[in-house]
Amino acid sequence: MLEFYSGKMSDFQSMFDYFNRFQSLSPASQEAIVNICSSVKIPKNKDLQSIGHTCKTIYFVQNGLARIYYYKDGNDITESFAFENSLIARVESLFTGKPSKKGIQVLEDAEFIGIPSTSLFELYDLHHDIERLFRKIFEAAYVDTVNRIESLQFHSAEERYRSLLLESPSILKRVPLKHISSYLGITQVSLSRIRAQI
Repeated sequence: MLEFYSGKMSDFQSMFDYFNRFQSLSPASQEAIVNICSSVKIPKNKDLQSIGHTCKTIYFVQNGLARIYYYKDGNDITESFAFENSLIARVESLFTGKPSKKGIQVLEDAEFIGIPSTSLFELYDLHHDIERLFRKIFEAAYVDTVNRIESLQFHSAEERYRSLLLESPSILKRVPLKHISSYLGITQVSLSRIRAQI
């Protein structure tokens, strides 16, 4: 369900608190972002964006959580999770304009702030602090992706599991084990074995 904001700044405080971790924005820049945003509410287990859809929106998770997923050899694979106060987007589709082979599924009833990429990128020339902000956000996301790949390459399944619990202590209560095991790159049986040993 898509709703456009009336522009109340208080509705955006958590999003701007997140932005401030990377770059502070002028009041004019904050207002410019508010004016292009929409509110999105999605029920549990529904897709925010389906596979084959071209990503044209960056989402800030206000409440709930979501995952990026894809299918490989008929298996449902989780690429990443997004909890409250974080962004989620299929960046490879966002920047190429091509349909994505991945989808975004909501794992709990969730509320998002949707930021349309075309409108956002148009703000770059008018508000350079917005451009700097999203450059830093995308750089951090790239580093996270590299770290994720290196984790799969160099760390054991148990090390990956322990790291996940440190980063997201509530994940076991909120995410089905089948999604956690596919995210870690192991079977659900292997995950059960690791959990029994820890």
